[in-house]
Amino acid sequence: MINENYKNLHDTYFFSLIAKKVNAFIAENPEREIIRLGIGDVTRPLAPLVVSAMQKAVQEMGNKSTFKGYGEEQGYEFLRSALKEYYKKSKKADLSMAEIFISDGAKSDLGNILDLFSADARVLIPDPVYPVYVDTNLMAGRNIVYINGNSENSFLPVPDDSIQADIIYLCSPNNPTGAVYSREQLGLWVDYALKNQSIILYDNAYEIFINDQSLPSSIYQIPGAAECAIEVSSFSKTAGFTGTRCGYTIVPEALVRQGLSLNSMWLRRQTTKFNGVSYIVQRGAEAVFTEEGFSQVMENIQYYRENARILSKTLDDLGIWHTGGLHAPYIWMKCPDRMGSWDFFDYLLSRFGIVTTPGAGFGAMGNEYMRLSSFGERSAVEKAEDLLKNGLKEVYQ
Repeated sequence: MINENYKNLHDTYFFSLIAKKVNAFIAENPEREIIRLGIGDVTRPLAPLVVSAMQKAVQEMGNKSTFKGYGEEQGYEFLRSALKEYYKKSKKADLSMAEIFISDGAKSDLGNILDLFSADARVLIPDPVYPVYVDTNLMAGRNIVYINGNSENSFLPVPDDSIQADIIYLCSPNNPTGAVYSREQLGLWVDYALKNQSIILYDNAYEIFINDQSLPSSIYQIPGAAECAIEVSSFSKTAGFTGTRCGYTIVPEALVRQGLSLNSMWLRRQTTKFNGVSYIVQRGAEAVFTEEGFSQVMENIQYYRENARILSKTLDDLGIWHTGGLHAPYIWMKCPDRMGSWDFFDYLLSRFGIVTTPGAGFGAMGNEYMRLSSFGERSAVEKAEDLLKNGLKEVYQ
């Protein structure tokens, strides 16, 4: 029998629809320059030390004495050890090696982790939200309840005791809004989860962009989180691994429900359905946590941060409401009053050749907003700055 829950999905994945619209515009206007501010993909190359580590690993794979076949089930110890030290040093979070699982990316794990939960589990998802959270649960036929983010709560909704949920999705720094929870706000979610025996799926893919130590860069900086939260993260945005694929998920040993250890369940699931990330990629990921490698990675992060600063300042100068940009690679801007986000997308593309991401694709609460990305080239950001400074005045008056 066919899984008829797929009928509940949009026919086309959101980002594929954007690509089709942009490609159609290019075909009709081959002479126009396209400025891409919608891209969620990185554009800076891998750090030199990461490349060197991968090249060395390739040589090892070509030598009989150093060749590697199937890797360790949770990921090679050298990478899990590096992650353990990274969390201890930068986040003051003491993890055990058994709690760290290496994967091929956060997106995969955010979908695959649902194997641990019943199809009857009640799911609480903030709106607006990364579409994968919604679609993967719709595929399984789960009941989804939304909690709204808006300008009044700065797109950082806090728990509502009238809502009961088994699974809670949180992302901070957030995609698409760029908003970041404070320790106090995140503490409210942990308290709610402990009270209701809920489990938080915490997407931490953008933690590297936080540059204020007063803000949490891991949910495990919040007391009690190890008893109610699974943290998923990635090297994609941290180190430019979007085309290389490597991520990790942390499942605390203290996380137990109905007498079952979710750590043991996830280990069993992974060893059954997943054969691991290549040795070559894991050696590259390990190099990220060396002193030289991390310094090189942070050069790219600083590049994206400066892009975000330029875009944020442009909107500030124009008096346009927005969040994000300071501790995140994304900026979430208010559309003109008379335009929905898809109309504004079409306007920016046709008028200036600027590609953005319509907020409507992230949920009903995003219809009046637009996501800008700082992952593009500096030259494109500066061209967009000049165009927007003058061009947006005509629609925001």
